[in-house]
Amino acid sequence: MRPAVEFFPTPDNPVPGEPVLTSITTADGIALRVAYWMAETDQPKGTVCILQGRAEFIEKYFETVSDLLKRGFAVVTFDWRGQGLSGRQVKKPRKGHVRRFADYRLDLEAVRDQILMPHMPQPHFALAHSMGGAIALNEAYEGWLPFRRLVTTTPMIALTIVKNTRSAAFLALVLRFLGLGEMFVPGGGETSISTMPFKGNRLTSDPVRYSRNANAATAIGPGAIGAPTVAWIDSAFRFMKCFTAPNYALKIRLPTLIIAAGEDPVCATPATERFAARLKAGHAIVIPGARHEILMERDEIREQFWAAFDAFIPGTPDPVFEPKADLGALAHRAEKWPRYSLARPSGSAPNDAPTEKGSIGSTREVESTSGSDARGLSAEQLDGSRVDTAVARRDDAPAIGG
Repeated sequence: MRPAVEFFPTPDNPVPGEPVLTSITTADGIALRVAYWMAETDQPKGTVCILQGRAEFIEKYFETVSDLLKRGFAVVTFDWRGQGLSGRQVKKPRKGHVRRFADYRLDLEAVRDQILMPHMPQPHFALAHSMGGAIALNEAYEGWLPFRRLVTTTPMIALTIVKNTRSAAFLALVLRFLGLGEMFVPGGGETSISTMPFKGNRLTSDPVRYSRNANAATAIGPGAIGAPTVAWIDSAFRFMKCFTAPNYALKIRLPTLIIAAGEDPVCATPATERFAARLKAGHAIVIPGARHEILMERDEIREQFWAAFDAFIPGTPDPVFEPKADLGALAHRAEKWPRYSLARPSGSAPNDAPTEKGSIGSTREVESTSGSDARGLSAEQLDGSRVDTAVARRDDAPAIGG
């Protein structure tokens, strides 16, 4: 399937602004449908790249694109391989298929090299959802993600939609071993989840936006894919397993904001919160009452999302401090004040050593936990204390600023 380089708007979902719609090709020959909008201001805040979730497509994010343009950003979005109107690796276009999750990096590399770097204003930020959030977190872990900051809604760190993940993962593995990787998962078919009845849906509590997305899915035809294939779900289980590694989140240095849903029936919010608690440069916010697709939710839920987004993106650059005093003279003066020495000898501090915080040369003392004690604590114990597990593990690499 070759991508259709056109939009499929509907009366309740018009194309925002003045976009450029094009097709680019990945290193392994997959054609991707890409759209980008230049900022509607002379002083853009940068570019936000939208990374869709599974089974989504560009048209579904027209409202979000409009919201970002109003905030002074340029915007890029694209259909991942195997969905929307990007290229396929199977004959039936409604199958949600990918051979391996590592292939999604080829999509991001193509967008970076052919769209973001040559055309879009810096700095670049990512706004990801579900599968797109999981992909972004993994690329951030590998130190490759080409964005200054990352915001992700309900990232696919663990699933609740699958009741027995171990059994499902084993079944997918066996079926793929038997050469059935390109078949739908058992019980799955060509019907898009976006076109199912509103009652009982897992995605949003907003009937108006749900209806709008259903109309968009109908208009785009095979671009609104159905269930995933065995190969996709097998790859997804393998991919999500990496998030359970104890040091995984600790090694992500990219400033990251995770926005989870309080009533998410697709991705596991408790697992997301545990993961976020270990990020050195990030945290999670849970929006009560929200279902899986926060950006497609009711106005009151979307307002909470945008408040968090606006506080985090674009952020501020790292401060640069200019010296305001002669450091040599300061050191000479300090030598006359033994209680405020610039360096304290190794070993225990004397009983009369100063402990005033903020004093020249003073050393903040960790309450209740010494360095040796911290190294002896388990990660679980540290999670419940005020000691950063990364500090306890002597992982002192700096976080990336942004």
